[in-house]
Amino acid sequence: MTPNIENLPQEPTNPDEVEVSRNLWSIRPCFSYSEEYDDCTSIKARFNQYFIHGESIDCTQWKRDFDNCVRFERNPKDTKSALELIQSERQRRIDRLGAHYRNDVWKKREKAPEDWSKPLPENMQKDYEQTYLAVKAQEMRGVQQSPKDDERTMCVVM
Repeated sequence: MTPNIENLPQEPTNPDEVEVSRNLWSIRPCFSYSEEYDDCTSIKARFNQYFIHGESIDCTQWKRDFDNCVRFERNPKDTKSALELIQSERQRRIDRLGAHYRNDVWKKREKAPEDWSKPLPENMQKDYEQTYLAVKAQEMRGVQQSPKDDERTMCVVM
């Protein structure tokens, strides 16, 4: 269950409450932390961890996050638990995106290329005309096209 937003103070009165209200979006529902912990400690996951990392990884952070979430859910004024949970989610996000930020192979562009919306080449346009996506796009625009029987086949599973 997601922490109940209605029980939070309407106007934050201290810096911790401001931080919690600003980052409340990052707190997952509590069952999610429990499922992550159960998954992390399962036999299948342990085998995968041993195969990938050569050892079992520490799953206690998921348990701590679940406990903090339950405490915050029961008492929405418990900013200490919420802040620990927010910090854990922030660290998890940093770890997940770390490789992206450290990537020095590709140059990140500042804006889209000038010709990003130019038409497709003729051969690609011709191939696109009979795709399912093109037919549905035409239907949504209100243009009814009857497909030619010799060009289009249908498969019906009963």
